[in-house]
Amino acid sequence: MIDATTLFTIVLMAGVTYLTRIGGYVVLRNRTLGARATAVMEAAPGCVLISVIAPAFVSKSPADLLALAVTLAAATRFSMLPTVLIGVSAAGLLRLLIG
Repeated sequence: MIDATTLFTIVLMAGVTYLTRIGGYVVLRNRTLGARATAVMEAAPGCVLISVIAPAFVSKSPADLLALAVTLAAATRFSMLPTVLIGVSAAGLLRLLIG
């Protein structure tokens, strides 16, 4: 059974990710953005993703550390979606195998 705090955290992170994507469109829908502002708007969801991944850097679990290494290796070769899929799959599989 999933812990209530964990579920609340997941829902909150999903909400923040959604708000960063839709917020820019709602607030700036009638304006033309420059190249710099566009880059900032495109980077915001990645920042939220990093906040989810960052705790693995201080983990003592071998499975989490290996999954982090796999995710970092995937990030050097693939775009964000395949990297996320590879990272999540690696974490689940390694936690199942190693514990």
